[in-house]
Parts: sequence; structure tokens; C-alpha cells
Amino acid sequence: MNASRMVSSEESVDRRSVLGAIAATIAGAATGALPRLAAAARDPERIALVIGNAAYKAAPLKNPINDAKAVAARLRAMGYAVGLHEDTSLRELIEGLREFSLRAPRARVRLVFYAGHGVQWRGRNFLLPVDANPQTEDDIARQGVDVGAFVERLGAIAHGINVVVLDACRVNPFAGGVIVGPDGRRLKFRGSTPPGLAALDAPMGTMIAFSTSPNGVALDNPAGSHSVYTKYLLEHLDTPGLPIEQLFKRVRVGVAEATARVQVPWESSSLTADFCFRPSPQGDCR
Repeated sequence: MNASRMVSSEESVDRRSVLGAIAATIAGAATGALPRLAAAARDPERIALVIGNAAYKAAPLKNPINDAKAVAARLRAMGYAVGLHEDTSLRELIEGLREFSLRAPRARVRLVFYAGHGVQWRGRNFLLPVDANPQTEDDIARQGVDVGAFVERLGAIAHGINVVVLDACRVNPFAGGVIVGPDGRRLKFRGSTPPGLAALDAPMGTMIAFSTSPNGVALDNPAGSHSVYTKYLLEHLDTPGLPIEQLFKRVRVGVAEATARVQVPWESSSLTADFCFRPSPQGDCR
């Protein structure tokens, strides 16, 4: 698939229909109308969707694939059933979310990790597939996935917890600059979208972790093998018995110190139960 082409009207319709199916799938958790899965008779209790997008034509990134692979490997080692997706097109990104949604209602722990470009538009946050090529701000909603809407649907599940980690607050490659169109022409992007991501309230039973504060910019760290944020996340992710709130506090301290407070991670949480990614030898969080 040509990474620079515009999304067709047919794809836009398909995108809406698939997102509608995601909403219906998650809503079924409240009524017990859960889908039957052909792949397995029983879903694991801990599931994760890990996405790394790097091969953008307008503004490629160095580390998201490394970040996604490392996070996926660490989660698998801790017993999570992980779906790993790399350099996703819009169709692939939506399909990954749909597959995750099919499994979500039966899981006790649901984790989504995304590394790549993410932008805000009219106060909403959108994850960008590698074939995104918006020419105006209005194109963002058509060529990206509204992560807030997806989180809201996860929040409708009345049991278990959701953890959404967004290492996606990098510089908006399309805001106020010149980009190269699919025919090689240099085009001026029309719009004044703020940098980074907008604040996002976590629904009940959910924690959302951002690699930097609202409207801030995170560093891809081209000199290293991981982004600054993912480097410290990996450092603490499998610490036995470490409560999730303390884990992200340690990540925040590490990133802030490493960047001289240029980048300060931020979380929004409505968790009501104790949780750690790797329980202590006694089977709990300390």
C-alpha cells in the first residue's frame, strides 16, 4: 500500500463500519452478549495490544518498532497474550483494535501500548497510521483513529482494568509546515493544531499514561535504541510487586531527569483496585 496516498471514500465508510463493530463488541460486555471466538475456546486473563508505527513518509521515526518489540517481549515474558503490530496502515490499525476488542470483555487486564505519531484535533486525540497524509486539519479525523473514543468503549466494560500507554506525543509533522504530496509537489499544511496530545480523562477502571504532559512534545531519542519514555518504562515494567502508580512515578522521575524536565510524563487514572504488572513472590502488590 502506498504510504502517501489519501484515504478513499470507500475506506472512510469501511473505517466507520469497523469502528461501529468495535463499539458493539465492547458494549456486549454489559449484557453478556459476547462474541464467539473461533481462535480459542477460552481467552487469557491478561491481554495486550502493542503497536509501533515508524515508517511515515512525511516524518519517519527511528524507535517505535524497537519500542513495540521490546514492550511486547517483556509482556509475553510476564504471561500476557500479546498482539504485536508494526507500521500499520489505517485498515491494519483499525483491524488490530477490532481484534483486541473481541477479546477485551473476557479479560481481567487489558493493556494497549502505542508508539508512533499522534496528534490532536479539536480537543480529540488521534493515532496516525503510516499511510496518513493529511493536507488539512479536517483530514486528521478521517485518516487517524480517535483514541479517546476507543478508551471510552473500553471503560464501558464493568470488570477488570484498562491500561493505555501512549508514547505518541511527538512533534506534529503536519502542523504549520510544508509536506511532500504523493505526486512530489510540496504542499503547505493548512492549520494550527497544537503540539502533542490533549488531556484525556480516564473512565472508571482505567489508567492512561502519556509520555509527556498535555500539549507537550516527547523525544524519539534518535541517538538511542528506544525513546526516552519507553527506555524507563522497560526499566521498571517487570519489577515484582511494584504498584502501577509507583511504576509510572518512577518513569516520570527518570524521564524528567534525563531530559532536564523538558519532557515530563503524565497520567490520568480512575483505577479503583491495586494492580502491578508482575506480582510479588507472595502474589500481590507491595
